[in-house]
Amino acid sequence: MLIIDSKDCENIDKALKKYKKKFEKSRTLLELRDRQSYTKPSVKRRGEVLKAVYKQQIASGKIEV
Repeated sequence: MLIIDSKDCENIDKALKKYKKKFEKSRTLLELRDRQSYTKPSVKRRGEVLKAVYKQQIASGKIEV
């Protein structure tokens, strides 16, 4: 549950902006999307390895972005 402290004289737009930032930082939406479908640990690990290999190739200069 997200709680936003707002003063009585504070604009509703400012309070909404604070809420949106706090919601984004909590990463709730990303977690919900991740839970929509199950991915096997082996598939998840393979994706992480491929991402690491790609980043290393960029750092070494083999791939230009």
